[in-house]
Amino acid sequence: MSTTRIPALAPKDAGLLTKVMYRFARRKVGEVPEPFAVSAHHPGILAAAGVHELIAERVSTKLPAAVRELAVYRTAWTIGCSWCVDFGTMLQRLDGLDIDRLRHIDDYRTSPHYTDDERAAIAYADSMTATPMTVTDEQVADLERRFGKAGVIELTYQIGLENSRARNYHALGITAQGFSTDSCRVPWA
Repeated sequence: MSTTRIPALAPKDAGLLTKVMYRFARRKVGEVPEPFAVSAHHPGILAAAGVHELIAERVSTKLPAAVRELAVYRTAWTIGCSWCVDFGTMLQRLDGLDIDRLRHIDDYRTSPHYTDDERAAIAYADSMTATPMTVTDEQVADLERRFGKAGVIELTYQIGLENSRARNYHALGITAQGFSTDSCRVPWA
């Protein structure tokens, strides 16, 4: 049974557009993600978020996947969004990245499991996610040397997007769905 603060919208209660979007999501990730099913109570927001996520995914090509995914994962981990951590772990696994090193994310500064570029991106995620933000000119200049201007823009955008996602899902009580273990539960079951 779902523990979300607003229950997932069951397919039988969904409109035609939402049913089509559920089918697309099921084909893409094997199950309807719970944030998707909860957002379905507002079909316009669901559609806008779905289109936005697809576009952001397709155009994020300037950074190495490991750098981008680790920064996004760290953001979700810092905010405490178990759903985002779960889904992010699955994405890294599907990208062929080493997910065992995620156990060391708390010690990224000294862990041999991370490169200097990854450490810089994770530290930037920490600075952007802090309240108030602690990003410095020196930090951005260092990232620009590492990844170029487009890389810094992509990293900043992806961390900001994850801040939005993780805060939304955490506020709605959406928790891990089992994507990282390949044992997804159906949100409306």
